[in-house]
Amino acid sequence: MDVATARMRLESMLHELDRSIGVLRAGTDRHGGSSADAGAGLTDADRARAMLDAAGRQRTAVLAALRRLDDGGYGRCVDCGSAVPDGRLEARPEAARCVQCQSRAERRR
Repeated sequence: MDVATARMRLESMLHELDRSIGVLRAGTDRHGGSSADAGAGLTDADRARAMLDAAGRQRTAVLAALRRLDDGGYGRCVDCGSAVPDGRLEARPEAARCVQCQSRAERRR
């Protein structure tokens, strides 16, 4: 993927993530502990917190990808240095690792 397209997609993702995070935060603030049904409220709060955590992790990955674009390392695996396949970058523009290194990283978790 060329640098201009990657930057455009990553900046668009960042904008959408920021919007989603704002909506999720507003929802958790609005429902934080004031629910008549504490069990249902806890479930909703837990779900919202999990979605906020996931969006935050993805936002961090997008920001890191934008830094790699600025530094000239975008499209190279942060672990082994090999090229990240274009198909992977098309599907996940924020991808930091080649498929093999990503699989190893996930197994370590």
